[in-house]
Amino acid sequence: MDEPGKKIAVVTGAGSGIGRSVALTLAAAGWSVAVAGRRTEPLERTAEAAGAGADVLCVRADVSDPDEVTALFSAVRDRYGRLDLLFNNAGTFGPAGVALEDIAYEDWRAVVDVNLTGAFLCAQAAFRVMKAQDPQGGRIINNGSISAHVPRPNSIAYTATKHAMTGLTKSLSLDGRPYRIACGQIDIGNAATEMTERMRSGILQANGQLAVEPVMDAADVARTVLHMAELPLEANVQFATVMATAMPYVGRG
Repeated sequence: MDEPGKKIAVVTGAGSGIGRSVALTLAAAGWSVAVAGRRTEPLERTAEAAGAGADVLCVRADVSDPDEVTALFSAVRDRYGRLDLLFNNAGTFGPAGVALEDIAYEDWRAVVDVNLTGAFLCAQAAFRVMKAQDPQGGRIINNGSISAHVPRPNSIAYTATKHAMTGLTKSLSLDGRPYRIACGQIDIGNAATEMTERMRSGILQANGQLAVEPVMDAADVARTVLHMAELPLEANVQFATVMATAMPYVGRG
């Protein structure tokens, strides 16, 4: 069991990028953080980066596997006794630059299984813990994307799942009201991660041209997640958009 008063978080996709940055920011703010991902070694590097004084639990889990999601939240409950925050972050873009008519069924399913089904499974497991615990309640923050608003070329699987994430967020918000479970969504554009590395060399635009796009530090996203996480449960950031200021978002759709 954790020390009384300390907040407990689960961060999925925490081995790199935004997930790692959010996990480190929460840990630095005094949270106990369970970091989850498909590979153990990156999770351990996240824990090492948090420093010796941080309380970080590494749990290898594939969010698209119901049994592994159950095991993840069981491990958190056994270690800490409760859960205050889920940052539903794990996601995949799928094959880059593949035209709609050439997308393999297996590639479509892989994106849907992680981005949508995985987010649902983790939210469901967190909801069960938060509803049953005393004091009741908690917060779920879903990582959407500006692709939840406007698509990029050749991104149909990713875009469809991120639009669906918005519906997931709204349903969780509604269904969580009686149990003090708040749910919000952060829509992120061009944070500097492995997924956005191609922005630096040029990425296809809607007009068919390639263009280099500006990026922002993932720490800027993490500070926003921390703000959302530390609000009292009587307040909620329902939707937030954080993006590189000069990226082509406004006017791209």
